[in-house]
Amino acid sequence: MTKQSIIDAINTRIGKTSYGAWRIGLTHDPAGRKTYWKDSESKDIYCWSLWTADSLSDAQDIENYFINVKGMTGGMDGDMDSSKTAYVYIF
Repeated sequence: MTKQSIIDAINTRIGKTSYGAWRIGLTHDPAGRKTYWKDSESKDIYCWSLWTADSLSDAQDIENYFINVKGMTGGMDGDMDSSKTAYVYIF
């Protein structure tokens, strides 16, 4: 999906809730990441949503926007590879 379509989809998903109540992240392994948050970190992933970005650069721009502009929780220190598919997730 394009950068703007993912941004629009996230904004729709968040709705009227607080951006600060949500976490955003990037991964190459959505199933593994979802399991990590649920089992290793004991997070509630009931509201998990996922999008495939057109590029790692787009995914990083999206993550940066929602963390630094909108106030979502997240960290921008993952080990990502531009030759692999990049997924953006929120929960």
